Amino acid sequence: MIKKLLLLALTLTLSTSCVSKKIYTDLEDKYAELIKENRILNDDMQSLSKSNTKLSNDLDQLQSTYAKAIADRDKLQSDYNAAKSNLETLKASYKALEENSSASIAANSKKNRELLAQLEAKEQALATESERLNTLKKELESRSKRVAELENVIASKDAAMRQLKDAISKALTNFEGKGLTVEQRNGKVYISMENKLLFESGSWYVGAQGKQAVKQLGDVLAENPEISVLIEGHTDNVPYKGNEQLSGNWDLSAKRATAIVNILRENNAINPENLTAAGRGEFAPIASNATTEGKAKNRRIEVILTPKLDEISKLLNEI
Repeated sequence: MIKKLLLLALTLTLSTSCVSKKIYTDLEDKYAELIKENRILNDDMQSLSKSNTKLSNDLDQLQSTYAKAIADRDKLQSDYNAAKSNLETLKASYKALEENSSASIAANSKKNRELLAQLEAKEQALATESERLNTLKKELESRSKRVAELENVIASKDAAMRQLKDAISKALTNFEGKGLTVEQRNGKVYISMENKLLFESGSWYVGAQGKQAVKQLGDVLAENPEISVLIEGHTDNVPYKGNEQLSGNWDLSAKRATAIVNILRENNAINPENLTAAGRGEFAPIASNATTEGKAKNRRIEVILTPKLDEISKLLNEI
C-alpha cells in the first residue's frame, strides 16, 4: 500500500510539474526507509558471511575434538592391553609360586585382584570414551551435512548471479562503450549506466536509446522473479540550477531513479514488489569530481540486483 501511495504521489508530482513540501517530505521519508532497508540487506549479507565463517570454525574445532577423542581411545586401548599382559604374567607367576609359599600366593592374589579391578576400570573408561566418540562422530556428520548444504546454496546463488550477469551483458551488448558497465561483486550484480546514455543535462526524461537499454534489461529481469532490484540515481557535485520543479541534486537523482522504475514497470512480467527506487544525489561518487571525466562517471544510474536470502536464513536457523 505504501509503495502504491508513493507511486501515486510521484505521478501527481510529474503531472503537475510542481513538488509540494509534503510530497517532498514523504519522498525523503521513503528514501530514508529504502536506505535503511538496503543497509539491513547488506548487514544480513555480512551476518550470513560471518555465520558461515563461524560454522567453518566450529567444524574445525569439532574435527579437532574428534581426533583427540580417537587418540584418547587408542591410549586407553594400549593401557588395557598392557594391563591384560601384566595380568597374564601375574597368573603365570601365581601358578609358579603356588607350590612354594602360601604367603607369596596371598600377596600375588591381592595384586592380581587389584590388577583385575584396574582392568575393569579401564574397560569401563574405554566403553565410555567409545560412546562419547560415537556421539561426537554423529554430531560432526550432522554439522558437516548442514555446512555442505549451506555452501551448496551459497554456491548456487553465486552461480545464478553469474548467469544473470552474463545474460544482462549479452542483452546489452549493443550499448558497450556508451557508458554502460556490468559487474558482479559481493554476491550481487551491478549495472551502471552513465547519464549520457539515459538523460539530457538537468532532465529526468529518458531518451530513446536509454529507454531501449532499460527495456532490454527488463526482459532479462522478467525471467528472474527471485531477484530484488534497487535503482539508485547519482549526480556529480555541481549544484542543480534548473527550474523550480526540483529542489536540488538529490531530488533530481530520485526522479531519475523513479523514471527507470516506471520503464521497467511497463514489463508486466516484472513484479513491482521487487523494484525499489532511491536517489543518492552527489554523495556516493565513484570518481573524482575534480575532472570532467570523473563528473561524467558520477552522473549515473546504478541498478543493483540482489538474490533473495530466505533459503540461506532457513538453513542457518536449522544449524
